[in-house]
Amino acid sequence: MTEKVFTRKELAKFNGQNGQPAYVAISGVVYDVSSKAAWQGGKHHGNEAGHDLTDVLYNKSPHGDKVLKGLPVVGKLE
Repeated sequence: MTEKVFTRKELAKFNGQNGQPAYVAISGVVYDVSSKAAWQGGKHHGNEAGHDLTDVLYNKSPHGDKVLKGLPVVGKLE
């Protein structure tokens, strides 16, 4: 099975709004955060799903990349 490759424009569609799942990209990997209560509605502490949040995670988040553990990987960011 071929891994899904998202463009930034495609990723933006997965913003957790209007029934869409909530995806975020970190270091080129796209994760599904839809099942996380903190991401309900596609937003978490001012951040929005459908975007590359690498800088936010590594430079502004107090918990770093440990929050990625167990999240489903849905593809890669182009």
